Amino acid sequence: MKRKSAFNYTSIALLCGIFIIGIGIGIAFSSTANLSPQNFASREFLDRSAPNPEVCAQYGASSVVISSRVYLTLNPFNVYMAQPSMEPGCVLRSNNWGILERQKLVTTEQVRDCKNRMNTFGYTGKLEDSPNIQCIYQNSADENSFLQPGVGDLPPETERF
Repeated sequence: MKRKSAFNYTSIALLCGIFIIGIGIGIAFSSTANLSPQNFASREFLDRSAPNPEVCAQYGASSVVISSRVYLTLNPFNVYMAQPSMEPGCVLRSNNWGILERQKLVTTEQVRDCKNRMNTFGYTGKLEDSPNIQCIYQNSADENSFLQPGVGDLPPETERF
């Protein structure tokens, strides 16, 4: 006596079709990420939004620049904070400051002061359109309480800008 299979060709074809449609729907959902300025969660979006993205990627790192003002009253003692504003920016590695000097965006004295007092330069706005350049401190990874040893370790080239 010949045994009948639980699956015939029609049911196998139907299951394969459902499987392929499921993969297609999954790809469609995963590729429709919302990359609007109100919601960006990818480094690629940040890199594309940086001023002079090619220069920033080659000589530094893209960043989100958060500006806020704090008001302090002494009598009575109170602290007030304005709503922060955010804009794309770029942080240059210290060995690439020559880019700013060649374009006469910073003076030799500013470079010397920044090297002596702080760490590196960061800017917002395009280099060719009068950017806002500031000498900025770098927080070392040792002081980052979010990093756990061995988890999410930073690559060595990010240790020193």
